[in-house]
Amino acid sequence: MSEDPAQPRNGLRDRLTDGLYGLGWGAVKKLPEPVARALFRTIADQAWKRRGKSVLRLESNLARVVPGASPARLAELSRAGMRSYMRYWMESFRLPTWSPARIKASIEVTDAHRLTDGLDSGRGVILALPHLGNWDLAGAWVTTDLKVPFTTVAERLKPETLYDRFVAYREGLGMEVLPHSGGAAFGTLARRLRAGGLVCLVADRDLSASGVEVTFFGDTARMPAGPALLAQQTGALLLPVTLSYDDTPVMKARIHAPVELPESGDRTEKTSSMTQALADAFAVGIADHPEDWHMLQRLWLADLETREDRT
Repeated sequence: MSEDPAQPRNGLRDRLTDGLYGLGWGAVKKLPEPVARALFRTIADQAWKRRGKSVLRLESNLARVVPGASPARLAELSRAGMRSYMRYWMESFRLPTWSPARIKASIEVTDAHRLTDGLDSGRGVILALPHLGNWDLAGAWVTTDLKVPFTTVAERLKPETLYDRFVAYREGLGMEVLPHSGGAAFGTLARRLRAGGLVCLVADRDLSASGVEVTFFGDTARMPAGPALLAQQTGALLLPVTLSYDDTPVMKARIHAPVELPESGDRTEKTSSMTQALADAFAVGIADHPEDWHMLQRLWLADLETREDRT
């Protein structure tokens, strides 16, 4: 059997990727903050100027969020979007060194009572978020300021050492991290919720290809069924959360009204209705701050079908 010539290249690429992230967590936190901010803004601007696949995909996604936007407006939004995305990484690399006081001062939460009242009720709470702002900072606020541990899931990244880095990083912030694949995560999440615990899930992009079809900015996308199914099976409160940046160092968070369990319909119908309600809440936050939506991948089914047609 002949060797696959791509394997050595893939191995080298994986080691390089892992090494770069390791360098980020090891070196960026040691830089003076103004230097780190300037560095990551420069990286964002350079990536935007190269007009690579990720930037073009971001612009394509933003064109759905801001219909009728001119090419100049989309370019402006995508540049701001790359700066927002790099701000996320800069903060994330430095977050393990932040004190609880710094974390508390770096986020302003609207309607936090919806979360705390839900936890006080003992019924368990699910926070569902899109890829807006810095969800790791929001999680750190929960574990350090509210002093509430929570459970989440993470996509298995390649190489495995990179996945291990992300798990260690998030566990260091007080999170319990379960692998997305393998099938056991759902049962563990359900047990945590039945015990009155907190589960946080990034839920605007389906990774299983078996998610729920929703109408999202006027077209069909697929989002994960997990949050709605967990709420149905455990009686937990399902709360959408959206995040955004502005010109200050303080990230803004909004905890939206609970997604209610429909009174009628079978499980499939209820899951569809609840997932659509999540999508609607996400759309509100994304429409208000499109530049902070870090969706650099294909999302809408029409875009997925276009890719499949070309292969």
